[in-house]
Amino acid sequence: MNQSMQHNALNYMNYLRIDELLSLQTLLSKHHDETLFIIIHQVYELWFKQVLHEMGEVIRCFEAGDVPRSIKVVHRILAIQKVMVTQIDVLETMTPTEFAEFRDRLRPASGFQSLQFREVEFLCGLKNPNMLAPFSTMAESLEKLQARLNAPTLYDHFIRMLAQKGFPIDENVLNRDVTKLYEENDSVLQAIKTIYQETHQYFELYMLCEALLSLEENFSLWRFRHLKMVERTIGAKTGTGGSSGAKYLASTMSSQFFPELWSVRNLIGTY
Repeated sequence: MNQSMQHNALNYMNYLRIDELLSLQTLLSKHHDETLFIIIHQVYELWFKQVLHEMGEVIRCFEAGDVPRSIKVVHRILAIQKVMVTQIDVLETMTPTEFAEFRDRLRPASGFQSLQFREVEFLCGLKNPNMLAPFSTMAESLEKLQARLNAPTLYDHFIRMLAQKGFPIDENVLNRDVTKLYEENDSVLQAIKTIYQETHQYFELYMLCEALLSLEENFSLWRFRHLKMVERTIGAKTGTGGSSGAKYLASTMSSQFFPELWSVRNLIGTY
């Protein structure tokens, strides 16, 4: 088929593969609300895919020192995050009684097995080798997550860009073991303090810092809404995959991606 014929054959349905997409909701029960449950989580996975795609572009911007474009792309991620938070409103129209009608059929499947969500976490800096365990029997997924564990985080790339732009960053930060959780460093804090105190000189970097902080704040809001939705739906029950459910979700609430972006608030106005 030549290019002209291919173009003439193209339509909305086959371009977006709508028939295939609509065939992917395979129910394990006859309960009315299982369709909603599946679609909500499939949509989340699509948004996770897009967030990972955009974060990859942010990293490329950091490597190129392109601050204006990185700001634009981070703002797209912020818009996606807002949609992800409001999607919970739809899921909460399903009552605890309705979910209980088919929940046991889901075992041992669990949100713990969302590869893309763990990739987002790892890329943002929340690296926990224990999170590899749920993928021990899924070789391809395990390999992808291991690669994320071994790769620099979004914040690592941001800090390296600061160094490339002339900020004095400690070598031990630039060459740290990226498989470990990031620990706050004074050289990074002082660089960010300079950006905030001299916004006339570093305005674009200042706007980028604020956008990154919003990214973390939105992620925390999503975590909180998710936690409350779980508590509202299943209470303190264990997860279908054997996790502690809401208790585990609550334990993640204090985690931070970009600690110096928070700590600099304590120094603003202090010279």
